[in-house]
Amino acid sequence: METKAYNLIEPQDLAKNTTINLQVCEAEVDMYWRVAIDVLEVIEANNKRNEPTVMVVPYGPLGPYARLVHLVNKYRISLKNCVFINMDEYLEDEKTYIDYNDPLSFRGGMDRVFYNLIDDELNVLPENRIFPDPEHPEKVMEIIEKYGKLDMVFGGVGINGHYAFNEPPEPGEACTNEEFLNRPTRVLKITRETKTINAFMNCGADLEAIPEYCITVGMKEIFKAKRIIMCMPRDWNAGALRKVLHGDITCHVPCSLFRNHPDATLYAAAVATACPIPQIRVYNK
Repeated sequence: METKAYNLIEPQDLAKNTTINLQVCEAEVDMYWRVAIDVLEVIEANNKRNEPTVMVVPYGPLGPYARLVHLVNKYRISLKNCVFINMDEYLEDEKTYIDYNDPLSFRGGMDRVFYNLIDDELNVLPENRIFPDPEHPEKVMEIIEKYGKLDMVFGGVGINGHYAFNEPPEPGEACTNEEFLNRPTRVLKITRETKTINAFMNCGADLEAIPEYCITVGMKEIFKAKRIIMCMPRDWNAGALRKVLHGDITCHVPCSLFRNHPDATLYAAAVATACPIPQIRVYNK
């Protein structure tokens, strides 16, 4: 098998010759503090101008939320003028939300790790805690258009380079980059790769526990963000990280498309920058 050139780039050189702003963090926890600070800087700047803050936010990674809770409550930063649109949610086979109380539910999870922990006088208004709706997926774009902006999107990068649940086109599926970037909020089937890594992280590698379907905010909406932040905190991110930064710009690695965005940052833990090819294979080529 041919070794791809991007897999031979030394970790210290990964930030070179790419339009994505790569920021390497010594440890996973450092990344979460940086993201939390970035989020609050946007909110505070908008608050000073008496402007709303509109963001697309993830349920994972969860790390930024504990830091946001601490900083918001300690420094009394108001979220009253924020509109938080969550990226995605799991669906039942009938294409309805999984139960709010299901441990895998992002809706329930956001309350548990974030909203329920923010002091009431500072919290995001309940009507501004938005999830994409499988019955009305068009509402996400309507909200963005109502406010005339999308300040920021932040979230983790999947094992196949996806963002939110914007999975790559299926094998053999005809799709151009332009068509992929025009895909709006929608219901779709989760790929086996994503099910596998999510099962590994969240339910003891029980593949059957991960739902088959989801709803996701589309790349059409995400690309409207003034700033995009990607998070790659773990060792299994290493293969996708190099494709995103230095492989082809292709919808088959969705986050590589952000190389054409004017303000895209990738926060990576040091472990995610390692060469994914065993060194013995490289040296024996």
